[in-house]
Amino acid sequence: MSDLTILRHVVFWSVCGMWIAFGAVYLLRKRPPHAAAIKTRPGLIPGLALQGAGLTFIWVFNRPPWTPLVKMPTVLEIAVNLLALALMAAGVVLLHWAIRALGRQWSYRAQLVEGHRLVTEGPYRIVRNPIYSGLLGMLVANGIAWSRWEALLGAVALYLLGTWIRVRSEEALLRGAFGAEFEEYARRVPAVIPGLW
Repeated sequence: MSDLTILRHVVFWSVCGMWIAFGAVYLLRKRPPHAAAIKTRPGLIPGLALQGAGLTFIWVFNRPPWTPLVKMPTVLEIAVNLLALALMAAGVVLLHWAIRALGRQWSYRAQLVEGHRLVTEGPYRIVRNPIYSGLLGMLVANGIAWSRWEALLGAVALYLLGTWIRVRSEEALLRGAFGAEFEEYARRVPAVIPGLW
């Protein structure tokens, strides 16, 4: 087995292991007390469906095992595989950090809860939607480790479109609740990808 094949194995199994670790920690975490929603925003389902479709593309349209994403020089393939590991680890850490920072306010729905506050600390100092940023990193890492390059591009496009829909919906709710405080925060902190969006 060549060194590159060993690296591909390590990256693939590490990415899979991090998905499992993320799932286990998420499911077994201590949940904060449930907070009653006082205001919700409709229109979440299309965004959620597109994000889910993007994540599904990564697993369904896979390439032959232990082959490179695309033909590239050895040093570049090593760098891309190491990038996948870094993105996956950063994504998992960002997701857990963000869910922890939100506490009882976290929900997959766009909603405000009793006593809702604008969270701007922790990972929310880096991006306004770190859960979506973390999932994007995990999606790209998974695509590098497993998918065809065409599927990876399609998955990222679907995921970003779904994220755009969800961010607009959720941030409209926050804008309505926190007004100028949210506007100042939005001017200072990028939505999902530092330096880009």
